[in-house]
Amino acid sequence: MKISDLKPKKGDVNVKVEVIEIGEVREFQKFGTPGRVANAKVKDETGEVTMTLWNEQIDQVKVGDKIELKDGYVNEWQGSLQLTAGRKGTITKI
Repeated sequence: MKISDLKPKKGDVNVKVEVIEIGEVREFQKFGTPGRVANAKVKDETGEVTMTLWNEQIDQVKVGDKIELKDGYVNEWQGSLQLTAGRKGTITKI
């Protein structure tokens, strides 16, 4: 699958992308449990998209890494598509 194929609310997304930017890491509390979130910009030959990184995923990737998202999910936030690993997805360096 390519970035140009992504549609909102689509699950089981498998895509290979390059990380081109990682934004500021934000900390939050959910149900009393601390967490971290950051938005990364990723690209392939068909385009760019924002990818949400959660907790340990933030430490797994850095700018310039090529990664594969398996079983990911596409959200829409303020009119823009966002990729996320969701509950069952995985991110691995390639």
